[in-house]
Amino acid sequence: MALLTALGGLACEASAAPDSLRERLQPRGPAFRRDAPPPIGRYVTEDGRAFIFDRSTSRPLLKFVNSYEVWALQPQAAPRGDIIYKNDLGQPVLRATRLGGLTLFTSTRPGGSAAAFSGAGTPLRLPALSPQALLEKLAQASARASRAARRLIPFDADADPSSAALVADAAMITAEAVARISREPDGRARLAQVKKVQLVQGSRAAATISNEVLRITVAPGQGLAGRPSSDRIAYALGVR
Repeated sequence: MALLTALGGLACEASAAPDSLRERLQPRGPAFRRDAPPPIGRYVTEDGRAFIFDRSTSRPLLKFVNSYEVWALQPQAAPRGDIIYKNDLGQPVLRATRLGGLTLFTSTRPGGSAAAFSGAGTPLRLPALSPQALLEKLAQASARASRAARRLIPFDADADPSSAALVADAAMITAEAVARISREPDGRARLAQVKKVQLVQGSRAAATISNEVLRITVAPGQGLAGRPSSDRIAYALGVR
């Protein structure tokens, strides 16, 4: 970045003066062009955390390696031409510079951790799901949530062939949120308000609790962005 392109004379230098220090320090010419990362890539942070970042859809997606959940992000312009990608609570997850660098923000590294491109990734998509497979996913989600709460939490769903995959995914994400809350110091007390999980279709993703029913709303037309994240579900149950 500190290499300067030689200029042939002070007059030429004055006429072609860069607009900013960033431009002055940025290498020029074909030999210094940096290839843009592919729309779907695998990245590894400086502390060894790996994730897939998929920018091939209208809503960018992120999935940590060895984790089930796919996070749907919302891009937002930032100073210096950067882009901040936020989750459905409006919290920053990634920052991308105009030169292609990525910084990942997590609860353990709120100040950010630099991430390096390590190779191509596979698209993050919802697989097609049969009615029987949906029932199996609901049973799995109920079993996991019930183990975490140490009592039965049934899962009911309103789904059709076009929404089955998203409803199943939302059920598994809900179970993930319940399991995570159970590990909090006051987790069992927060989960005491949940006697049942109900998954329904609507115009936008949502998570609400009322009359001891945790209601998860999915919007099938929005893909993976059409269901609440585990963070949003935990937030609905009072986890801040």
